[in-house]
Amino acid sequence: MATLARIYQSSFDRAPAQTLMFTNGCLSALGDVCAQSIELFSARDLERKNYDPLRTIRFIAFGVGMGPLIGRWNKFLEHAFPLRAAGGKVSFTSLAKRVAADQTMMAPVGMAIFVSSMGFMEGKDVNQVTRKYKDMFVPAMIANWKVWPAVQMVNFRFMPLPYRVPFQSTCGVFWTVYLSLLNGQAKERER
Repeated sequence: MATLARIYQSSFDRAPAQTLMFTNGCLSALGDVCAQSIELFSARDLERKNYDPLRTIRFIAFGVGMGPLIGRWNKFLEHAFPLRAAGGKVSFTSLAKRVAADQTMMAPVGMAIFVSSMGFMEGKDVNQVTRKYKDMFVPAMIANWKVWPAVQMVNFRFMPLPYRVPFQSTCGVFWTVYLSLLNGQAKERER
């Protein structure tokens, strides 16, 4: 594990955006593969589906695009809400402000990007994407606010800046499973 951390840190030091793109893309793909596996194994024999590699490619594309954006967002939060005061103690007020900013600004933006990018990559037109947004956005944001504030509290408090996106992405594997299943349900309702 220490070797993997050294390789990651070295890559991040040389090319942070590309490292975040690769890491986030791989972990997004892992989340979708897990979601599709759950769907395949939980389907009744009559409705058994096949694995959809194009769906995984869409999740890779989404993860690749979001990695650097989340990395820049984390850097902004780091500077806008410094955690350590002059005495070196952690300011829980600043930590709460980081989490609040993340959940009120980036979470809705990220969700909107997810819904629209998945819709367009699936070949939907603007009206279909709008309908998908109306179906998915509120339930996904409610679920987000039940899970991610605690995850981000840990992330912002304990993870060094270069490791925040991979930490989020690792936790995000489970979130991606949820989003992928929700996205699949929305597609089924459209049929």
